[in-house]
Formats: sequence, structure tokens, C-alpha cells
Amino acid sequence: MRAGDHLHRARPVALVALALLGPARAGPPEKSPEPPAAALSISLEPARVRPGDAFLVTVRGADAPRGQVLGRPLRFYPIPGGFQALAGLAVETNPGPLAIPVEATGPAGETTLSADLLVTEPAFAETRLRVAQRFISPPPEARRRMKRDQAAFQRAFAQPFEPPLYREGFAWPREDELTSHFGDRRVFNGRQVSQHYGVDLAGQTGDPVAAANDGVVVLVRHCYASGRSVVLWHGAGLYSVYFHLSGFAVKEGERVRRGDLLGQVGETGRVTGPHLHWGTKLDGLYVDPESVLRLASGAPAGGGARP
Repeated sequence: MRAGDHLHRARPVALVALALLGPARAGPPEKSPEPPAAALSISLEPARVRPGDAFLVTVRGADAPRGQVLGRPLRFYPIPGGFQALAGLAVETNPGPLAIPVEATGPAGETTLSADLLVTEPAFAETRLRVAQRFISPPPEARRRMKRDQAAFQRAFAQPFEPPLYREGFAWPREDELTSHFGDRRVFNGRQVSQHYGVDLAGQTGDPVAAANDGVVVLVRHCYASGRSVVLWHGAGLYSVYFHLSGFAVKEGERVRRGDLLGQVGETGRVTGPHLHWGTKLDGLYVDPESVLRLASGAPAGGGARP
């Protein structure tokens, strides 16, 4: 039998089946089921942190969330099904349970949600360093220069609030040995004590330094203490800083992608040898860069990243 004969003989059977069913009846089109509303909830990621850590606050099933963490306001941005905010703790935060209350508008009106954050003991280490005396007791001209540097940093850190400018997780700006952690107490020349608000990554002068994530370059400057410095703005109140560089590969106002070259490792400013100081600042607080790397694999879920 030919293929055409088979198709021709099968046609009457289909016609009989249609006749038995009768004429089609017109009716309203079926509605697609509406997706269920997100349950009213608040969550923290992670729920266990150290002083100086960053964490995420996520609210679902409610509108216009507002709250604060130890007097610092939470700044929420929209995500699918809810809102999210990046928050951080000061290094001086006392260990113990910490309630995070958030007010929002739910299906039944105004409501208060709350989640508990557990703040653990920080166990910060102590490091003793020896640097040039001019960095311990700066001369008058150096103090004037430091004041100008401080004003430049203040302008860089004053960007308007926007949702995250990135869509992927944060990455290390270079792969090398971590020689100093965030929060370490620094004793310079046996007497001046400060705290380390970043991490130090080993390297040789000229080694490449990459952007930890997408952002905008808001400062490129040779500063007295931090040496050649770059600051990136990432949105969501978050910045990253790269200090002691030997050279620059970007200019202020430039938009960069994660992994783009920013400059090279150096030993400019107050240092004991070539390395990269990498820090992250969130709404006026320096927070541990390693905690930023861990946030939802580094990326705020559903954040408003630009293409």
C-alpha cells in the first residue's frame, strides 16, 4: 500500500469521530489560574553572623517594608515576589541574639515582621607592623593632604541609592594568599592601635587587580595613607575599595564589569610591602568582604541589575 492510500483511507474515520462529537459549543475562554500570592514572611541570609558582617533581609508578600538594624535604616529594593535590603553590622556590635523587626503593608493592612539574627564572638586577631614614622606622626602638609583625601572619599561614597548594578555574585579581585583578615587589630610601631577594615591579598608589584563585580568607578586617586586607590560603586548602598596600587587602568565615571582590570598591585601609601588591600563599604560601614562573597552566592536574589 502506498503512503497516500493510507492517509486517504484514514480520513473517513476522523470525520465519523467529529460527527459523533456534534457541533462545537461556543463559550467563554478558560482563565489561566492566577499564581498564588507570596506568603507573608521575612528571612535573613545568613542568620548567623560576626560583628562586621553583611547580610540580606528579604520580605515577601508585603509592600513598602521599612525597618532598621541598631538604628541604621534598611533600604529595600524590589525583587520578584517581594523586597530585599543589604545590611551590615559594625565591628563593635555585641555578640548575642539580635531581633530585626520590619514594618510592612500586608493583605490585612499594616503588620510587623521580625526575624532573629545570631551575632557570634568575632575573635579578631592582632597583628604588629612597623611602618615609616611619617605615617605615625604625619607632618602638617601630609595632614592637609589627608584632609583632602578624606573629602574625596566622602564624595565617592555619597552616590544616590539604586538597586544593585550587578547580577552575578562577587568574586575575589585576585587569587592569592590572604595575609590579613577583616577586623584584625593593627599595632603600628608598637604603640598606635587601629582596626583593619578589609582583607590583604599577597602579590608582587605589577600583578593585575580586577573588579570584584559590576559597578561604576567613583574614585581614582593617589592618597597619602591608602596610596593609589580605586573605589567602585555597586548600587544597593555597596562599594568596594582597592588600595596601595602601583598603577591605574580605569578612570572616574567608567562602568566596569566583574573581572575587568582596575590596576596593578603596588606598595604605595602606608604599607610594609607590595599587596592589595580590598575592602567593602555598605551604607557608611566597612564590612567584611568575605561576608559579601557569601551572600546568596554573592548576588542579591532577583536584584535590579542593569543589563
